[in-house]
Amino acid sequence: MKVEVYSPTIRRKEMDAVLTAMVEDKIGPGEQSRLLIQVAKEHLGFEHCLALRSPVLALALALKSLNLEDGAGVVLSALSPRYYVQVLEDLRLKPVYADVSPSFPCIDRETLEQACKREEASPKAIVAHNTLGFVPDMDVLAQMGLPLIEDRSQSYGTPGSSSSVSAFILLGLEERDMLTSGGGALLYGVQSRSASVLRNKGELPPEYGLPDMNAAMAVVQFREGAKNLAKRKGIAQIYTQSALRTRHKRFIPRDEEGYNQYAFPLILETGMKEVKAYAKRKDIAVANAFEGTLMGSGLVEPALCPESYSLSLRTVLFPLYPRLGVTETEKVAKLIASLP
Repeated sequence: MKVEVYSPTIRRKEMDAVLTAMVEDKIGPGEQSRLLIQVAKEHLGFEHCLALRSPVLALALALKSLNLEDGAGVVLSALSPRYYVQVLEDLRLKPVYADVSPSFPCIDRETLEQACKREEASPKAIVAHNTLGFVPDMDVLAQMGLPLIEDRSQSYGTPGSSSSVSAFILLGLEERDMLTSGGGALLYGVQSRSASVLRNKGELPPEYGLPDMNAAMAVVQFREGAKNLAKRKGIAQIYTQSALRTRHKRFIPRDEEGYNQYAFPLILETGMKEVKAYAKRKDIAVANAFEGTLMGSGLVEPALCPESYSLSLRTVLFPLYPRLGVTETEKVAKLIASLP
């Protein structure tokens, strides 16, 4: 059987929670959505939160809450999800693309400053995407003096960010996010000011809210989070030993012990096509790590962000998720160790 790159961690507990919501005829936003907010608060420590139907809606509400003028620039990593630009265009805001470093797939102070220097008018906000679960130094980004929106959809479980410096924090619950409810997002704030803004939006129409079926699944995901993180780290340790036997490179997290192992990427010294073909012969799927990003989708000129462009051509992801069995893990580890 082929080992797939992605697989949402949905077990019997998640299925039972969804079924219970359906049996109780409570599938729209309601009691389970309120329970999710309470459970998330216990794990994340925010003051106020909205449970929403999509990260697209969450990002739009966060940006609207900053009261930016039409045409204002918003700094984005070139390796951010491609939906970011659509949200900015709908709000009549201007994306300002920032590059990343060769060994860390997130924006930093240097790349931020370079992006800002390209603009005739200074950008007015930053959306910091924690790409592949890696977390930039948020304290350093905050020193730019711009309001911050931090996207932790892939970095749940990774320490190292100071949540108090962000105006808003987005936690996506989509299929390939660290926690999943099959769709949706949490938008929360830890600062009293941002929490107050969200409270004022608490009476949004029900069509904005996360349905109870999705919320019920997300509640279980939070409660099983520690177990799933431990499983990921165990698999990653096996892969790391295999990767050390190759000439390919790894990203360097700010805290190796604390990294959530959202994925296992390698920066290839050989061609992407060659590695994909080799993995296919071994009946293992691999994927371009940044195919769904702004750069990977061709929305950013390579000359603007050369490091992001280079990484988008050379970074591959291997299967890593809690449902991988021992046999499958060993199979992937052998593939990594024998890469061309």
